[in-house]
Amino acid sequence: MIKYLAVIVSVVGLGMIFLPIVTGFHEAEQLSPLAAQYVEGSINDLETQNVVTSVIVTYRGLDTLGEVTVLFLATVGVGLLLKGTQEDRLLMPFSELLETTSSVLVAMIMVLGIYIFSHGHLTPGGGFQGGVVIASGFLLLLLASSGTKINHLVLNLVESVSGAAYVGIGAAGLVLAVGFLSPEILPLGDFGRLLSAGAIPVIYSLIGLKVGSELTSILVTMGGE
Repeated sequence: MIKYLAVIVSVVGLGMIFLPIVTGFHEAEQLSPLAAQYVEGSINDLETQNVVTSVIVTYRGLDTLGEVTVLFLATVGVGLLLKGTQEDRLLMPFSELLETTSSVLVAMIMVLGIYIFSHGHLTPGGGFQGGVVIASGFLLLLLASSGTKINHLVLNLVESVSGAAYVGIGAAGLVLAVGFLSPEILPLGDFGRLLSAGAIPVIYSLIGLKVGSELTSILVTMGGE
């Protein structure tokens, strides 16, 4: 009885919280001054077709750098917690169908992941999304065959180099442009082209490689390799 009463109270409470939001919602007729500044700056100053990317990589670039750092710390934490726990694992039988098709699917998944983070300034997507897609390709490899071995050294090298290059590009902005993580250290190019938006495609590619290698490292560690 108490459980049902708690559920009812929770539902009523949530309804009271969200009802004013729903009833008071109205479609804005124009952008707020801050939003208009971001949209205009993305197009006129950064030559970036995807406004969201401009905000994530440039206007709140320090926050994005912090998110990447948090993911790195999570990877380290998982490695420490699961270190030495790979003995006596129960090996499950692998699917022959999955093992046969994985070689084709993995290549397609990798290409898709690279496309997502290299075109993040043009289309929806970016470094985090592309990195997750790449990690899912490695997950498919781990699920497809018990003999799959992924080199931790290579993963650590990719993660370290991409992270250092990310911070290095940010520092270069202090010298060559207007501030930390400023994309103007490279030519802005033509609006709507792959080689546009200055260093934003490079930064997103580095984030994609870093996120992909870190998530893959977590998967490999959890898999007991």
